[in-house]
Amino acid sequence: MLSIVIPIHNEEPSLLPLYDRLTAVLEELGLPYEILFVDDASTDRSYLLLANLVETDNRLKVIRLRRNFGQTAALQAGFHEAEGDVIIAMDGDLQHAPEDIPALLAKLEEGYDIASGWRRERIDNAITRKIPSRVANWLMSKASGLDLHDFGTTFKAYRAEVLRDVHLYGELHRFIPALATYYGARVAEVPIRNTPRAAGDSHYGLGRTFRVLFDILTVKFLLKYFTRPMHFFGSIGLAGTLSGGAILTYIAIYRLTGHEIAVQHGPLMVAGGLLLLAGLMMFSTGLLGEVMIRTYFESQDRRIYAIRDILTKRERSAPTEREK
Repeated sequence: MLSIVIPIHNEEPSLLPLYDRLTAVLEELGLPYEILFVDDASTDRSYLLLANLVETDNRLKVIRLRRNFGQTAALQAGFHEAEGDVIIAMDGDLQHAPEDIPALLAKLEEGYDIASGWRRERIDNAITRKIPSRVANWLMSKASGLDLHDFGTTFKAYRAEVLRDVHLYGELHRFIPALATYYGARVAEVPIRNTPRAAGDSHYGLGRTFRVLFDILTVKFLLKYFTRPMHFFGSIGLAGTLSGGAILTYIAIYRLTGHEIAVQHGPLMVAGGLLLLAGLMMFSTGLLGEVMIRTYFESQDRRIYAIRDILTKRERSAPTEREK
């Protein structure tokens, strides 16, 4: 069974064309399927349009979140409600072609656990999207050790059991393949089409680049040092201790030889030391905070979203092991 998870936010003009093309592709595949639209608190008529569609299709489920939680939370809500053996995530703005779904499924049939879309031919603006995306993808690849060309696209196919081991929060949805490899998932890349938006404006801009850079640091830490943080903090602490000891030793010897330290190097040395300590403290605090948040969500089984209601005409199946 296939589960198609589509997070949306103010995508009213695209919903009917997407639904028609998507159902045509899925019907041609001949596999049982369900379509889950996750409405991330749209302010247009998206939810009303989907509510009407639910009345005509019992394979359709609409999940409405209480407020705008963001794409990661919307995807997590869809993953949690999905009942399929294979889960496909895609955007609702028609920039992901439903006709590429068979190619993703074919890659899973080869034995891979995740088939990740690759927008080989980007149509976005070069300055605001292409160049920052290329740099970000290169950094993500180096940080995660996973050789992918396109981490940013949502269009991916997953075996359901892989997603059970991946807990999302913040904006880590683009790193699902990297996080899944931590548990041994096999990932392959599949070229997909990148078509212009049917209507509306993109929800992403150049400002997102900085958030992506922070996420790269987070994922690097989680993948390499999550279970052994002392290897990370200990190395920095040792380097700082040795450097500080060397500086203090040099100052002591310099002072004992009759030179005046405070007048010549005092202010600069104090300022540099304070900046170094403050930077290390802030960086370390940020990483520790990421670990604490991850521990909190996983140990308490807390979700990063809140559902207002769920619309569907089909009967709810028995809870799966993932839901239990």
